[in-house]
Amino acid sequence: MAAPRARGRRGRAVLAALLVGVVVCGCTAGTGEVPRPAGAHPGQPGAPGHGGPDAQKEAPAGMIAGYADNLRRNQAARAIAAKKWGLDATPLPAPRPPSVKPVITTRQGFEVEDSEDLPPIFTTVPTKDKVVFLTIDDGSEKDPELLRMMSELKIPYSAFLSDYVIKDNYGYFKQMQDQGVTLNNHTLNHPYMPGLSYEEQKREICGQQDKLQKRYGHRPTLFRPPFGNYNRDTLVAAKECGVKAAPIWASEAFPDHMEWREWDKDIHPGDIILTHFRGQDEWPGSMPDMIRHVMKVITDKGYSVGRLEDYV
Repeated sequence: MAAPRARGRRGRAVLAALLVGVVVCGCTAGTGEVPRPAGAHPGQPGAPGHGGPDAQKEAPAGMIAGYADNLRRNQAARAIAAKKWGLDATPLPAPRPPSVKPVITTRQGFEVEDSEDLPPIFTTVPTKDKVVFLTIDDGSEKDPELLRMMSELKIPYSAFLSDYVIKDNYGYFKQMQDQGVTLNNHTLNHPYMPGLSYEEQKREICGQQDKLQKRYGHRPTLFRPPFGNYNRDTLVAAKECGVKAAPIWASEAFPDHMEWREWDKDIHPGDIILTHFRGQDEWPGSMPDMIRHVMKVITDKGYSVGRLEDYV
């Protein structure tokens, strides 16, 4: 029988190893970053990557302490924000994004002729993690409460914008971009794309690329066809305009209900959730009402919200 002191050392060593594993695989909620120990910097004892003689002893302890402290603070802040904004529960921390993005292919049944080299159309990102992705379309409603709510709750989301509804307030979406939201392409005028010629479709997509470049300094690689409708010309034009992928959605969120694409009316790992920039003139509620409802669905089912662009 091992001496009590020896058993205690082995127990602490096993616990430390398990916690280090959590640090390596875990992340700060909503950021995907593994935190450094408090007060440590690269090259200092106790910091990851330090090469001194005590590194193996000091780095794990520092990483464990830093991870636990950072996660505790982050989730505590989220809990306060969740209460402030009327959520039923604190959003769950997202898993660490993959170091290599998954291969995205067109969903079966959504193909067009000779689509192998065209941007894929998909509703779900390949992942085994219980993470979903929130996307918001068009831009007609510009609710400042949404910006505050999402920033305080640290909920990532992606915007797919149409110029005809955002041009009266480009600054609103600049604030959104400054908070880390990616602004993606949803055409200039939100037309039914299969009803247009190839050249007309190309003007809708490339024209919006130009607008987003001028206003926000980047040309998106993600494009969502209006209404989820497309044909081969849509995807050929999108590729010509610099688009790499065309995510649509697996479910749609409203302030008072969800609408489902799948037969089981449920969410699944990697699902893309659609909603819109809408207000009480069109919805039975506000945008914060919609967020409260969709986050209840997501959290109650044990899912977190990730950042789509970290996976695609």
